[in-house]
Amino acid sequence: MPVTDVIPARVITVSDRCSAGLAEDLSGPLAARLLAEHGVDATVVIVPDDVEAIRRAITDAVQEGSRFVFTTGGTGLAPRDVTPEATEPLLATRIDSLADAIRRRGEEMVASAALSRGLVGVTARSDAGALVVNAPGSRGGVTDAVAVIGPLVAHIIDQLAGGDHPRA
Repeated sequence: MPVTDVIPARVITVSDRCSAGLAEDLSGPLAARLLAEHGVDATVVIVPDDVEAIRRAITDAVQEGSRFVFTTGGTGLAPRDVTPEATEPLLATRIDSLADAIRRRGEEMVASAALSRGLVGVTARSDAGALVVNAPGSRGGVTDAVAVIGPLVAHIIDQLAGGDHPRA
């Protein structure tokens, strides 16, 4: 079953300050705008830096039909940065090469991009699965993550749906 023209998705902004209304969410709406250029139709939600809240938001997104979940924030080293810990148990398969590519792209501009612990993977290797990407919470981190993952999203979703590998 080939992927449709539009990929249903959820962008999850992970931020204590944004979820409490103390700061404006700049990274989530940016991610949705940039992903739209790659055929991704994303709604944005905001959750606090809390393992259960993040895990619930990812699970809800997949259960509600999102084929792609893009989180922004909570990938650093601060005590409240727990997005990878929330995400990891939900992944059936990790795609470490894409997480590394996102970090490498960020390092071209900011050395601290190497500190991101963001994960990339799929919740199931079937049509019921979704691609999950943890991006840093900065606008630069979001831009880098979308630059890497955007051109691949449709192909990944098609592969989960059983699509054939392209032939050389």
